[in-house]
Amino acid sequence: MKQETQQRLKCLVAYDGSDFSGYQRQPKDRTVQGEIELAISRIMKQPVVVHASGRTDAGVHAHGQVFHFDTHLTIPEERWVKAINKLLPPDIYIRNVEVVPADDRQFHARFSAVAKEYRYRIKTLPPHEYNPCERRYVTYVYHSLDVEVMREAVKIFIGTHDFRTFAANPQGHDCVRTITNIEIKEDQNGIEFIFNGNGFLRYMVRSLVGTILEVGRHRLTLEHVSELLNACERRQCRWTAPAQGLTLWEVSYEESNF
Repeated sequence: MKQETQQRLKCLVAYDGSDFSGYQRQPKDRTVQGEIELAISRIMKQPVVVHASGRTDAGVHAHGQVFHFDTHLTIPEERWVKAINKLLPPDIYIRNVEVVPADDRQFHARFSAVAKEYRYRIKTLPPHEYNPCERRYVTYVYHSLDVEVMREAVKIFIGTHDFRTFAANPQGHDCVRTITNIEIKEDQNGIEFIFNGNGFLRYMVRSLVGTILEVGRHRLTLEHVSELLNACERRQCRWTAPAQGLTLWEVSYEESNF
């Protein structure tokens, strides 16, 4: 493994967030970032810091999280995939590694991202059909939902808004985000929410889902949802869906630039 000019590697990773205290490294807790950095540091034989497209909270999963790191090692991309995965625990898996150009617009996993997609999965089955094998990946709802009125409710959030009401600890932060689409899909097993936007605040997707479910139960009206959005006050939102139903599905970049 000859050392040459430093290069930047863009990595695509999936993980089961059930047994992690979130993505971000913490001194005493098991985290996704901590496990990845430990694996890569063993390969490089020196401490390594990886930079991700964003953080996920404890219990939240990822199908398409992105991170990058810099290295002087010249290892083929496919060998990086095998080498890192060999040292990772089974609840984290590197799906792809690619070298990104070093130029004036150098790739950064967080700052170069232009869009993200989150998915939230719900099972709407009677209590006696509860499946403990799925409990880490879906949220069970044991009452009927009016999906059509929920589809009307999500339209309120489309566009550019201040989502302060639906963010954790929003004080002092820019809470303006653009949601380009929210889709609600139904199948024989339940409901899936698909959120697309330029970025999402902490707890934002889970708070939106929790609020929309209240609409589906006819506990909130469409007018009330609009009032919540316009209030820009976190204390107005009392509904946050559980973490296990949420997955960071994809992070998008300008491929023409990277």
